[in-house]
Amino acid sequence: MENPENRDTPAGLAYAVSAYVLWGFLPLYMKLLHHIPAAEVVAHRVLWSVPIAGAVLVALGRTADLRAALTSPRTLAMGVLTAGLISINWGIYVWSIGAGHALDAALGYYINPLFSVALGALLLGERPSPLQMVAIALAVSAVVVLTVAAGSLPWVAIGLFVSWGFYALCKKQLPVGPNQGFLLEVLILLGPALAYMAWLSAQGQGHFLVGVARDNWLLFGCGAVTAIPLMLYANGAKRLRLTTIAILQYIAPTMIFLCAVFVFDEPFGQARMIAFPMIWAALILYSFTMLRQMRARQRAPQVSDSR
Repeated sequence: MENPENRDTPAGLAYAVSAYVLWGFLPLYMKLLHHIPAAEVVAHRVLWSVPIAGAVLVALGRTADLRAALTSPRTLAMGVLTAGLISINWGIYVWSIGAGHALDAALGYYINPLFSVALGALLLGERPSPLQMVAIALAVSAVVVLTVAAGSLPWVAIGLFVSWGFYALCKKQLPVGPNQGFLLEVLILLGPALAYMAWLSAQGQGHFLVGVARDNWLLFGCGAVTAIPLMLYANGAKRLRLTTIAILQYIAPTMIFLCAVFVFDEPFGQARMIAFPMIWAALILYSFTMLRQMRARQRAPQVSDSR
């Protein structure tokens, strides 16, 4: 179902909010796997996402699109690129939660929309508004504050927003639907994931089907916690206005932030007390500008028709 009238629908809102809430709770799940290397967790996210994504595509009757993508060298090449970027993003995220850097993960996902605006200006020739430039400057300043305080760059946050920002940019160039594109990506990653898991098993370092039964179920469940939110988001995005999706995306990093502070008890020092409000102020400016631009575009056809 497309959204030709560019309006919000109740189904779209339910899909999108469900996706962002599930992403917000994901740190609680990943924290249970903190004793397992991030690369192994990512391999299981790939492996167990394949049957779920495949079943959804069969149910939707969209397997022909996937077959066409698999026979197109250009689509495959773009799929390899997006698959590589999403695997990097997953790896950084999983490691950050297990290593006690959930606040940095929240920061990265807060900065992401501002980074996307910067990418649009640098690579697509888009012209940010003055308020958007101020928002980007505030985000950069927040990173500077954290860098000076810690004596090093906040690599987790930077890695997350850079990898996701380029992933979103490249994903737009992938000439298949979101569900087909996700299955294409995990199929591309399946070979390396299986090879890595086989190597771990041969070295006696794997955690699946050995030792604690809880680990087996948690690793098996990585497919559901990966595929379900992504597909809910994909279906929600088609039924909502772009501005609505853009505002809703703050749900997940806010929940990650709350988990980090109140559940994981990560330190929220003076530098973060300065940096996070700067990011929140930047996002308020970004959202205000985005809403104003959307209203201007909606008024433009009415003015044209009146002439």
